[in-house]
Amino acid sequence: MAMLPLVAGLAACDDFGKFPSADTHGELQWEIDRESVAKAGAQLPDINDFLLTIRDSKGITLYDGTYGDSPAKLTVPAGSYTLSIISEEFTSPAFAHPVYGDEEVVVIKAGESATVSLNCTLVNCGIRLRIAANFLTSFPDGVMYVKQGGAKLMYAYREDRIAYFKPGEIAVVLYNEGKEETLFTRTLEARQILTVSISAPGEADGGASSIKVTLDTSKTWLTDNWVIGGDNSGGGTGGGSVPDACSVADARGKIGQKDVWVYGYIVGGDLTTSASGEVKTAGITKQTHLAMADRSTITDKTACIAVELPAGKVRDALNLVSHPDLVGTRVYVKGEIVEKYFGTVGLKGTSDYVMK
Repeated sequence: MAMLPLVAGLAACDDFGKFPSADTHGELQWEIDRESVAKAGAQLPDINDFLLTIRDSKGITLYDGTYGDSPAKLTVPAGSYTLSIISEEFTSPAFAHPVYGDEEVVVIKAGESATVSLNCTLVNCGIRLRIAANFLTSFPDGVMYVKQGGAKLMYAYREDRIAYFKPGEIAVVLYNEGKEETLFTRTLEARQILTVSISAPGEADGGASSIKVTLDTSKTWLTDNWVIGGDNSGGGTGGGSVPDACSVADARGKIGQKDVWVYGYIVGGDLTTSASGEVKTAGITKQTHLAMADRSTITDKTACIAVELPAGKVRDALNLVSHPDLVGTRVYVKGEIVEKYFGTVGLKGTSDYVMK
C-alpha cells in the first residue's frame, strides 16, 4: 500500500474512525458497486488489484495504491475530493487488454460521512477484424495493421482477439508489395468495440481491385452494461472452482450454501462471540479460526467473515499462531457459509485453500 502523507493536520491522526474536529472534518469512504458487476467476458485483474487514487481539490494525493490495500475510510478536512480507479495502466495499444475504471467527485461536509460508489466500466475501446479467406488469396504477401497515431499492431489473418486502443481515431492499414494503404479510419469512444468484416473481390467481381468493408454494428458495445467483474474480480458465483470464487461481501448472500469458494485478505484472528468489535491483528493465540475481509486494512468484525480452520492441512497452513506473517495475505478458502460464527457470517468446515 502506498499511503502518502495527508494534508497538514492529519498526519498525527492514528484513528481514521474519529474526527480530529467535527467542526472542520468529515469522513470519506468508498466501495466498488459489486451489485452492478457483471462478467465482461475477459480475463481481468482481481478487483483488489485495481489501482485507486484519491486527491483533494488542490491535487494533493491522499492515497495511491491498490483497492485491496486501501483503508476502510479516511478522516479528511471538509472539501472536494476526486476518486479514480482503474483495472490496470494502459499506455499503448494491445490485444486482449480491456481496461475498466471510474472517476467520481464527492464533497465532504464537516461532521458528516459520505460513501463513494465506484461503478467501473470499459474506459478504452477496441476493434476486431474478421478477414475473409478470399482476402488472403488476393493479397498473399499483404500485412494488416491497426494504427493509432504512431502506434500500431499487426493484425494476423487468423487473429481473433480484440485490439484495444485509447478512445479516438483508429486506422486499418494494408501493407502490400512495398506500399501502405489506409483502408479506412473510424473514431471510437470509450466502451465501443467495433467488429469489421473485410473481404476481397472474387472472379465474379471482374477482378476489381477495390476492397469491401462491412461494419458489424451489432457487435459494437455502446451501453454501460459491460462493467467490472469476471474471474476472481468479485463477480464469481462462489461455486465450482477457484476462478468462480466470490468476495467476502458476496458470501453474505450465500448463507446455507456448501462448497463455496470465497476469496479475500486474512486480517487477523482471536475473534469473540460478540456481534461487534475489532479483529485482533497481532499476538494471535487461537489456531482454530481466522478473519477474512475484502480489504487488507479492514479490522471491523462486522465487515469480515470468520473462517473455521479444522485440524489438518488447512489449520497447519493458515493458522496465525504458527504463521503470523499471513496477516495481509490474500487467500481462497472453500467451505459452508453459515449465518453466525463468532458473532458474524462464517465459513465452516473449511476443506481447501489456495494462497494468492
